[in-house]
Amino acid sequence: QVQLVESGGGLVQAGGSLELSCAASGGSFSGYLVGWFRQTPGKDREFVAGISRTGTITRYADSVKGRFTVSRNNAENTVSLRTNSLKPEDTAVYLCAAGRIPLLTGSSATYSKLSLESVYTTWGQGTQVTVSS
Repeated sequence: QVQLVESGGGLVQAGGSLELSCAASGGSFSGYLVGWFRQTPGKDREFVAGISRTGTITRYADSVKGRFTVSRNNAENTVSLRTNSLKPEDTAVYLCAAGRIPLLTGSSATYSKLSLESVYTTWGQGTQVTVSS
């Protein structure tokens, strides 16, 4: 079971950018789907972006599509989330999560599963992103 650590959060003005990183240790990251979620006090955890094992399939929440980009480097056991054109409503704790699905899962099914919180079994502690107006 891998362990996950997020970094890269901070305080930024509206319109700014941050690059969040999720580093895995304790095993190879390449066998896992990786998702980014965010949480604010009093609200349910929200899916932000997800990426397949090889990085060929990505999925984004409508609220971040066109502004955020998820990528991965399996050789370095990292997944990144580039966040551009940040808005105050993007303020949250951002968490990365890893999960496994059967190796023979097709592309459409993989795409569907990327946004499902139930797929992810390992979670990091999160990194705070605060966007000021």
